[in-house]
Amino acid sequence: MLVLTRKTGQKIIINNNVEVTVLETRGDTVKLGINAPKEVTIYREEIFEEIRKTNQQAGQASQSLNLDQAIQIANQSSTQPDK
Repeated sequence: MLVLTRKTGQKIIINNNVEVTVLETRGDTVKLGINAPKEVTIYREEIFEEIRKTNQQAGQASQSLNLDQAIQIANQSSTQPDK
């Protein structure tokens, strides 16, 4: 992890196209401004974790559904008489 010390109004540049500016510091709170291209997605960590968790749950539900469908198809073909 890179650790930087910045004062209010100072900036850091990430990947030549993302600019992070320290707007305000108050106690243990820092207000940041982020200037980035529209195609760069920026999330607060807690929001990102919720999205990740939801995506994992959706993937697991999809896998379960596919397994259930496969079992149903196998059961149907085993109960049908051979032609």
